[in-house]
Amino acid sequence: MPSDFTSSLYLGLRHERDSLAPWAQLTTGRPAVLGEPQRAADVAGAMARLIGADDALVSGSTLHLARDIFVSLGGPGTAVYIDAHAYPILRWGAEWAALRGARLQVTPAHDVAQLKATMTEGAVRSPVSAIVTDGYCAVCGRVPPLAAYLEVARQHGAALVVDDTQALGILGDRPGSEAPYGTGGGGSARYHALSGPGLLVVASLAKGFGVPMAIAAGDRALVAKLRADGETRYHCSPPSLATLGAASHALAVNRASGDPLRGRLVAIVRQFRRPLLAAGARLVPGLFPIQWLRAPQGRAAAHLSEQLRTKGIRVLLTADRSTGLARLTFLLTARHTTHDIDTAASTLTHALAHLPRGGFHDDPTGGRTITRHRAHPQRRSSESR
Repeated sequence: MPSDFTSSLYLGLRHERDSLAPWAQLTTGRPAVLGEPQRAADVAGAMARLIGADDALVSGSTLHLARDIFVSLGGPGTAVYIDAHAYPILRWGAEWAALRGARLQVTPAHDVAQLKATMTEGAVRSPVSAIVTDGYCAVCGRVPPLAAYLEVARQHGAALVVDDTQALGILGDRPGSEAPYGTGGGGSARYHALSGPGLLVVASLAKGFGVPMAIAAGDRALVAKLRADGETRYHCSPPSLATLGAASHALAVNRASGDPLRGRLVAIVRQFRRPLLAAGARLVPGLFPIQWLRAPQGRAAAHLSEQLRTKGIRVLLTADRSTGLARLTFLLTARHTTHDIDTAASTLTHALAHLPRGGFHDDPTGGRTITRHRAHPQRRSSESR
């Protein structure tokens, strides 16, 4: 069977049919605003507790939530500030707000001083409604300054909206050398010990928890406003009862064995990195289960992908958003075996050693990816091994 490194089901949760509680019907046939099944409230409550939030609501996708959040928060004449490295889905939501008269301002990635200066200048024209960022930076491999962002947002009476899709289910409380991801799987808010007024976490459960639905959790007033004003809730059904059953199952597995699964995942990432780093490969720093080569890129990365494919190893070619060139990416999960990892690492090491020298030129058109995926950053360079 080919070794597959293209799935982002990091904890390996699959939710087989027999593992789920039965349901009498798949959907209510009503929009969410007219009433949600009890399972929706149960999942939302459990997710709020996991994340450390006051309140939460469920939705079909982060795209639904992105539209509702920014149409609700970004009223005419207000300003939305977007970290330059923020993932596109929340940007799309902010663009809907712009259609209704909000002003969008992209700010340099992770530059709190520049953000403050830009907001001070712009506040005369437009009161701030939101600051937008990811829980982890998908572009540069650094941790966004979430605590500083939240402080700035509170100073301006605004919301900090965090896309936590990659981190939810993986990161958690009290990270350290023994548990670099932390414990519990509550995501970036837990990882950075953040909660309270102004914080709104948006995340898909489709990565760490393996469930195709989304959650918005955080400040009680923000969630209440989203529940009342969210336009997709007037026109779209809530997640199906089958999907909510899978979410309940994911939460139960997380409570019972989530930390051991995260411990296994860390060990797999370290096993993958060790021989590659020893061979001089340039990997993204840190231990998050998305591992990508910082070099080579472009056509050389595509060549490496093809070499791996001929050996039965499936990987992703992802786009480096700063250069537009193809980048070789491995998605590691708790289901990968020692043989999977050793084979992939040794095959890649051999392919790198035999890469033609001078035979590739990373031009803007020759090495672009045809499959985009959200490459994700890591913790600290000191934990990279």
